[in-house]
Amino acid sequence: MSADERVTKPATERGKPRVQRLKPNAVGLWGVMFMAVATAAPITAMVGNVPIAIGSGNGANAPAGYLVATIVLSLFALGYSAMAKHITSTGAFYGYISHGLGRVVGMAAGALTTLAYVVFEAALVGIFAFFASTFVSAHLGPDVNWIWFAVLMLGVNALLTYFDINITAKILGIFLITEILMLALMTGSILFTGGGPEGWSLGSLNPLNAFQNLDETVTDPSNAGATLAVAGSAGIGLFFAFWSWVGFESTAMYGEESREPKKIIPRATMLSVVCIGLFYVLVSWSAIVGTGPSQAVALAQDGGTAGQIFFGPVEEHLGHWSVILFEFLLMTGSYACGMAFHNCASRYIYAIGREDLIPGFGRTLGASHEKHGSPYIAGFVQTAIATLIVFWFFFTDRDPYGQLYALMAIMGTTAIMIVQALAAFACIAYFHVHKKHQETAHWFRTFLAPLIGGVGMLYVIWLLIENASFAAGAAASDIVFKSSPWVVAAVGLSGLLFALYAKRFSPERYEIIGRVVLEDTQERD
Repeated sequence: MSADERVTKPATERGKPRVQRLKPNAVGLWGVMFMAVATAAPITAMVGNVPIAIGSGNGANAPAGYLVATIVLSLFALGYSAMAKHITSTGAFYGYISHGLGRVVGMAAGALTTLAYVVFEAALVGIFAFFASTFVSAHLGPDVNWIWFAVLMLGVNALLTYFDINITAKILGIFLITEILMLALMTGSILFTGGGPEGWSLGSLNPLNAFQNLDETVTDPSNAGATLAVAGSAGIGLFFAFWSWVGFESTAMYGEESREPKKIIPRATMLSVVCIGLFYVLVSWSAIVGTGPSQAVALAQDGGTAGQIFFGPVEEHLGHWSVILFEFLLMTGSYACGMAFHNCASRYIYAIGREDLIPGFGRTLGASHEKHGSPYIAGFVQTAIATLIVFWFFFTDRDPYGQLYALMAIMGTTAIMIVQALAAFACIAYFHVHKKHQETAHWFRTFLAPLIGGVGMLYVIWLLIENASFAAGAAASDIVFKSSPWVVAAVGLSGLLFALYAKRFSPERYEIIGRVVLEDTQERD
């Protein structure tokens, strides 16, 4: 069977429903990495999260928090990438967990992951629209309402993801390279000009310092001669460090569309985690060095000056033009992140739809385009859902940044963190309880590493619960925030109950839950 035939030719196994495939051999290692790293939105993660970690978390030790997150997530990724060698499916978490922890837990995880990626696109539409409206007003003159930028992003996402995934990969690659270059320019300008006003602050890189609460007195940047007593929780710093990674796991969902997925997906996963992590540590540390640790803490106390932790060193070393470029890349970076999450959401909707668990979904949500091999119907459905969310926030007069972005990001992060923890334990169960692929099973890579990573994820979930109100800021009183835990619980429970219903009343459909994978890596009970 040729590669092109495998895009749409149905596959059957043991009388299961006939399903379609996404376009195989469409992207290589770099394409997968571009799409995965784009979901982490490096420039948005740095400028948006680092100042909060500094001002309300572990202070100048924020880079140490990113180092701790790098270690924990790398351990998680070891087991995750080991499963990717044997299970190649666009369902990723959904397929992995159903194989490791069973179909019932897998269905709940699939529902939670779909929820997360669906609301993540809406969240990124909000922050993109905010940045775009602010940039156009500040530098071009017209005062354009944010909803027009939101509609533009939703429409372009739907159009681009209708076509061959290579188009998306190339666009995301361009955006990603430019924002990484900008951050690298800032870092290089600081390192090669002798550091900052208070020295090199090497203590900021000590991972033990990541667990120290902020408690010091600094000079008030808005009132010369005055001082500020500031305090913060290390838990907040660590939470925002982990939050900066959301989306790295999306490498696995491109397995069906990549070349040599058994090799590319594990490599892309590990490279994405380690490279993002080391880059975050270096960039956050250089921003603190360039600004000065105490000055960075002082600036971070006010949302109006927090961005100066990055913009200050950039303007000092590179000139004002670079600040304008930085602001522009914040806009394009958030767009790239939203586009990547649109890809993720549509592939999860497609993955569950093509299993035809609800009759008719296999021919609609589970259909791939004959020419482009894209999950085009699922993509349009995702656009419709995201549009409804965005318009609801607009017509209820809610803010695109403080409410649409913040509240949807918190809801999605809650769901995805739960799934990541389940995926870590699913790896252990897959290799060491079910005894699958013993040639890959290893005491460290597939047992101890995912165990530590899974426990680390549970710790982050606890941090999220403890600090959710702080992360929501002024929106903590919003009904959307108050209902978020109930929405996440309801979605997860609905997936679990659906699987139990299918097990009791439709065993032939229950059997296929999470089992649609490529023929050459088909897992059998």
